[in-house]
Amino acid sequence: MFSKVLIANRGEIACRIARTLKAMGIRSVAVCSEADRGGMHTRAADEVRVIGPAEPRASYLNIEALLAAAKASGAQAIHPGYGFLAENAAFAEAVERAGLTFIGPTPEQVRSMGDKRAARALAIEAGLPVVPGAEGSDPKTLAREAQRIGFPVMVKAALGGGGKGMRVVDTPAALEEALASAARLAQSAFGDGAVYLERRLERARHIEVQVAGDGKGEAIHLFERECSLQRRHQKVIEETPSPAVDDALRARMTGAAVALARAIRYRGLGTIEFLLAPDGAFYFLEMNTRLQVEHPVTECITGLDLVRIQLEVAAGEGLTVRQSDVAATGHAIEARVYAEDPARNFLPQAGTALKVRWAGGDGVRVDAGIESGDTVTVHYDPILAKVIVRGPSRAQSLARLAEALDGSLVHGVITNLPFLRALARAREVARGSIDTEWIEREFLACFAALAEAPAPELALAAAALGELLGVGATARPRAGAARRSNVFASLGPWRIPGLGT
Repeated sequence: MFSKVLIANRGEIACRIARTLKAMGIRSVAVCSEADRGGMHTRAADEVRVIGPAEPRASYLNIEALLAAAKASGAQAIHPGYGFLAENAAFAEAVERAGLTFIGPTPEQVRSMGDKRAARALAIEAGLPVVPGAEGSDPKTLAREAQRIGFPVMVKAALGGGGKGMRVVDTPAALEEALASAARLAQSAFGDGAVYLERRLERARHIEVQVAGDGKGEAIHLFERECSLQRRHQKVIEETPSPAVDDALRARMTGAAVALARAIRYRGLGTIEFLLAPDGAFYFLEMNTRLQVEHPVTECITGLDLVRIQLEVAAGEGLTVRQSDVAATGHAIEARVYAEDPARNFLPQAGTALKVRWAGGDGVRVDAGIESGDTVTVHYDPILAKVIVRGPSRAQSLARLAEALDGSLVHGVITNLPFLRALARAREVARGSIDTEWIEREFLACFAALAEAPAPELALAAAALGELLGVGATARPRAGAARRSNVFASLGPWRIPGLGT
């Protein structure tokens, strides 16, 4: 096992990785930009290396600076976390050329799964169902293929992720412009303008399977996660197990995921993502070759430390857990807390977090990246923390999540906490009858009414939202929840735009 590991990341995920390193007796090295000096992730590590100015390309995306920091510190391995260079094959190659260990899959696996077209081909070869699609560079050829696939179609960046370079096309007339627009964005975001087509599945759910492989052909699954609560293709709340997956479907989906991981002799942790159609058919979407943001819910139901698994495989110990050892107990849910203003179209926010308080108690875990007094800058992803809960059942976990969100606060920086509180109490979420577009199709307009209504109409908007969420004055109160029969108490701290807190 390594004696020292450099964490090539920041924020909550760097703090999370540092905790496991400490528990395993491994010294941790944090890196930071000038803007992050003194940040929480630097305080969580055993030592710190400043690698550049605030701009990410000069710091957290600077491969030479990261390798220099690793060598100067004496680290033997680099953990990339998620985001930044975590799925960059050139970085993985550079780490290996430098004589260090990349805690993740092989560069070839990062590259092949990072190209969505190559990943589709490998999935098909392994026997997985894929969404009907087409690829090519000629717009006329793609137009003919779109007719064959059937509208609506999705135009996707071949090297994309997080919804970047993605366009929904409903008619043939709109296809040419969508192809050009997606290619421009893909070129700007990923340095490659290649795009491809997929049929758009209406009202599909996003289900992903966590896998782990030893790099020699053996692989296991750690069950599935439900990630359908999304806004602009970005996950907001994730849970496991999925309320839409029964035992038979779970066996088919996890079996398909393990088959792909074994076929490519996958090394380390990976996540194989599927779209689940309303008719119960599922299709391979992509594979993420890194630790996922939502990995804590899997840890909560299995009792496993996923970062430890990554370290063991990277150190050559193989998989120390067998499939027969993996069992799931209870239900876990995670909500992502961002520095963004839901009242202004979720505009990213910055400032000093004057007072931070995260919920605690039985069944509550918070992976945080800030504490009171920390500065939130405009330079990086605005995720501040993840509030994770576990309970015996889904209903109990949802109730616990609502309570944990009520018990969390960040003063000095506007966050999406009010949005998360409302979402955790929404009736459709409680029923589990959601899909990847439900938030934008049905929920956002009602939530926006509360934030945008003029002051004289605010009470009416709040009452209407309360009825939707089932927490209004006429809603049947839950036992022991008299305080929450008031919609304002249920949503937690809120403010009228322009009038202060």
